[in-house]
Formats: sequence, structure tokens, C-alpha cells
Amino acid sequence: MNLEPRACVNMAAASSSNTCGLMERSLRERAPMLLTDLYQFTMAYAYWRAGRHQEPAAFELFFRDDPFGGGFSLFAGLHDCLLFLRSFRFTDEDVEFLRSVLPPVTDPAFFQFLRGLDCSGVTLRSVPEGTVVFARVPLMEVAGPLAVVQLLETSLLCLVNYASLVCSNAARFRLAAGPKRKLLEMGLRRAQGPDGGLTASRYTHVGGFDLTSNVQAGFLFGIPVAGTMAHSYVTSFTSLAEVRPQTLVALNGEPDPVDIISLTKGWLSRVCELLGGEPGKIHEGELAAFLSYAIAYPQNFMPVIDSYSVGCSGLLNFCAVALTLCELDYKPVGVRLDSGDLCRLSLDVRRVFRLCGEHFSVSAFDSLIIVGSNNISEESMAELNKKENEIDVVGVGTHLVTCTRQPSLGCVYKLVEVRGMPRMKISEEPEKSTVPGRKAVYRLVDAEGHPFLDLVCLAVESPPEAGVSLSCYPLMCGNSLVSVTPAQVTCLRQEVFTKGQVTHPLCSAAETRVKVQSSLQTLHPRHKRLQEPDSYTVALSEKLHHLVTEIQKGSTNNSNFLLAN
Repeated sequence: MNLEPRACVNMAAASSSNTCGLMERSLRERAPMLLTDLYQFTMAYAYWRAGRHQEPAAFELFFRDDPFGGGFSLFAGLHDCLLFLRSFRFTDEDVEFLRSVLPPVTDPAFFQFLRGLDCSGVTLRSVPEGTVVFARVPLMEVAGPLAVVQLLETSLLCLVNYASLVCSNAARFRLAAGPKRKLLEMGLRRAQGPDGGLTASRYTHVGGFDLTSNVQAGFLFGIPVAGTMAHSYVTSFTSLAEVRPQTLVALNGEPDPVDIISLTKGWLSRVCELLGGEPGKIHEGELAAFLSYAIAYPQNFMPVIDSYSVGCSGLLNFCAVALTLCELDYKPVGVRLDSGDLCRLSLDVRRVFRLCGEHFSVSAFDSLIIVGSNNISEESMAELNKKENEIDVVGVGTHLVTCTRQPSLGCVYKLVEVRGMPRMKISEEPEKSTVPGRKAVYRLVDAEGHPFLDLVCLAVESPPEAGVSLSCYPLMCGNSLVSVTPAQVTCLRQEVFTKGQVTHPLCSAAETRVKVQSSLQTLHPRHKRLQEPDSYTVALSEKLHHLVTEIQKGSTNNSNFLLAN
């Protein structure tokens, strides 16, 4: 069902003409030039000192394992990376601080070099933001002068790691919830700082959430914002004497204000008689809170009803106030449940709504919304779907934005080429070895339209062709050669930044959200199962596998260079 605009206090999104400027300014504040690791500058100085700073180089960004024990991830954060590259430039203040923290022997001319740096020589090729991706696929290739592309490492990782992780987490919540239930992100107060909260609101929306409680996210990114009320508002009232004003003008145009307290008391008596409620157990302060809020927002009345007792007080008080609003031609929105057995309570609440609607002939009660929120996790979301319930909207906070099941995606940024020569990290831990050389990445699709293999090739290789058999080596499977025939072939990466300019349209959060759902729909159900999914295959071309083997052999042969003449 649709959550109507007046179910919450909605904020207008920033106009399209200034949205990009707002986001770019926000990014500069959240990710300034010095938000990086010190060793990036010491390495850049060593490159500069050796005269290597302008050597052409290429790095790749990827992650080693799919998050949350799942079978996929979503790629996010590219938008911020592009804005960061476009505005990359050190200020005089930045350079002066670096002068104070780098070793005193640092040549003063290096600081002049830093002051003149920008990304005009950098080229970025990337998987589109919002694409379903898999472990060990190179998501981004950053090419340019060695010192500059080295300096970009920490910043790009910071912008991609959490964005992709929380976006993937949101997608899993969406899969657990199913396509129809509305999802509200409400994790700002539990997030890891203001930037964590803002990033979470943006990328959980991209990953599949419909609404956010974060007003700033609505302002910057155009995400629909929503809210009800806190228990503190309810418990701040003790008696009906605190309701001010005590009248409300009917929506039908009648000029005389109506005594809303007397009207509500009358409805409360009728509700108690219908439902068998005990007047002595109804909390007056709760009723006062509901009335006060309804007078302030008669078209947006949606209280939390479990501050005291749902069945004995909260639900009865809501029905009385809601019936009062209906009599005055307003339309109440619904209720929020924030504790207890949400499934059972939602069934009880819906039963009462239907009973009141039929008994009092009030059709508005047929469309009242029930929001559930109570420390919702992926597991409890999935459990919710297995039980009978009447919850229309689920609010999720802590487990969503903090990614409690896995706190980091573990993206890495590794050198793959310098001066046109492939470079490879050969580790004692095989899973930490890298794949050398500049590459192209192709997604192979079967006859049913499902991706089944991502093929990583050398950039100079001819692309695979639909309907033509090819041989490749699946990663982490030793020297096992497999033969596959794709029905379709898609080139995954595209050039998005070159010569200091963004060369691909920047998408809004809403546009990227659509891409996410489209990408997920193509994925075979066995790969997006939340529990025990099938592993997706990522493979190297024969030429790339041969290059890896030759470099590994060469590394062993070159280990005796000290003994050479």
C-alpha cells in the first residue's frame, strides 16, 4: 500500500538546479583533502624525490568476500568519488599543516608540488553505481600520475566501503521484507557519527528503503522523510488540562471551532462500550498527548500507542481521537507499535480498526496504517514474513545503519600497473595476492537473462562474444579450466572521469535506487538467497591466468638478484 504524503511531515527536496552544488559542498565538508592517511603523503614524497611521481600507474579497487555471508554486494559511493575527484585540490592551509607534520627533512619544493596538484591527469573507469557486484571483481580502475593516484587511495576507499556495505545491507532487508511492505530507515541516532548517519540514510534508500527519518538526507538527496512521535511526547502529558488549544475547526468549512475534548470523551465512551474497555485503565495523559498532536496536525495524526498499554489504553485513545477527527472531516493516518509481539499486536489493532469502521460506519478506518518498529534485524524481518501480521510499514534503525552482522566490507586499493608494466602482490596468504595488469570486466548472461559468470580479461584482449564458447579459470579454484558459452555479454566498467571532468551523468539517489532493483531482478534466486546462497563465479581469461602464472614464476627466479654479477 502507498504511504500517503500526509502520513508524515514531508520535506521538499532541494531543487535540481542547486542539489548538485549542495551535495558537493556537503562532500567537501565530510571528506576534505586531509581526510586520509599520513603514509600517502610520505609515499608521494618518496616518489617525487626519486623523480617517479609522474610515472603512469593504475590501481584497482575491489573487495575479497561478499558481505553478511551472502552471495552478492551492491556497488555504491561512486557519485561521491566523482565529486571528490572533481574538486581535488590542496589549499594553502592544507599544505601548511602538512609542512608541520611531515619530517623536517622534507624538501620545501614538495609542498609547492602538492599545492598545484589536481586530478586533471586521472582517468576513472568504474562499474555503474547501483550494480550487483561480486567478490574480487575490480570495481574501479584509477589511472594517472603515480603520486596522485596513490594519494587518492584512502579517500576513495572511505567513500566506497561503507556506502556499498550499508547499501547491500538495505537490499538484504528489502529481500527479507518482500516487495510490498514499506521500509522506513530511522537509524540516525544510532549511527557512527553524523557522516555515518547521513551516508546510511542515502544508501539505504538506494538499497531499497522507501523513507528516512533523517531530515538532512531529505534536504540533500530528495529522499522522502517520515516521522510519528516519540514516547517522550506521550509521557510529557499528565492530564487533559494540558491540551491547548482545546478546539478545532472542522475541515468541511464550518466556521465555529468545535470543543474537541468533549467530542473525544463522547467517542471514547462509545469505543469502550464497543470493545469492552475499562475507563479506569485508560491513561489520561496519553489521551491528552494524542489530542494535542491531533489539534496541531489533524491531517497527519499517527501516534505511538504502546507508551503504557496498547490494549487497555493506547488503542482505545487512538480510536477515540481518530473518530473525532473523522467526524470533523479529517482523515487520521494510523499508529506505530514499538514494543511487544508486533505480529500479534498488529492483528489485534487491525481487528479493532475493522470493528470500529463497521460499527460506526467510518470508511477511513479501512485504510489506517500500522507501523512496526522494535530493534528490527534481518532475521526478525524474515520472521515477520513467516507469521500472520497486519504491519504495513517497518521502521529499522540500529541493525541497518551499524551493519551489526559485519562492520566493514573490506575494500582494498591495489597497484596493478606502472609504466605500462603489470604489477602483482604475491602474498604468503593466497587470498591476499592480487591480479596484475589493466583489465576489462565482462558479465556473461545465460539464455534466461541471469548473470552466471564475471570474466576478468586483460584490457588488450578482444571481448567475449555472445554464442561463442570460451575457456577461463575460476578464481580460487587452482588451475581448473572451464568452458562456457554466454547468451549475452555486457562490459561492466565504463569511463566516468577523465581530464578533470565527470564524463558520465551523475544520478540522483532515486535514479540509482531504480538501477539497484533492476540489477537485483536479473540475479538468479539461488545467488540472492539470504541463507546459504550459491557462490557466483568470477574467472580469469586464459591470457590473464597465464600472466599471473608467469609473474609468480618470475618472482621466484628473481629472488637471487643479490648473487647476480
